[in-house]
Amino acid sequence: MPKTSAIERNKKRKRLVEKYKVKRAELKALLANPKTTDVEFFAAQKKLSKLPRNSSKVRIRNRCSLSGRPRGYIGRFGVSRITFRELALSGKIPGVIKSSW
Repeated sequence: MPKTSAIERNKKRKRLVEKYKVKRAELKALLANPKTTDVEFFAAQKKLSKLPRNSSKVRIRNRCSLSGRPRGYIGRFGVSRITFRELALSGKIPGVIKSSW
């Protein structure tokens, strides 16, 4: 089990991303628009850099929903490879069976 602080930090990042989602999207659209003047462009760039770093979606880490493990994450199921194996072998994931040939 990873440190609780790492898991909580990731939760905080998710909250910040939701909070600044609209404002960040507006500024990004302004930067991507080719009709934006240089003055508007640099003003938008400055406002974007003033936003908290953790409000960027890229900084969120995929973590296992049960154990909090950051590596070996299987996105389709939302758990790590180890937890997935345990759940699959105990029959708690519908439609998943152990392969044999």
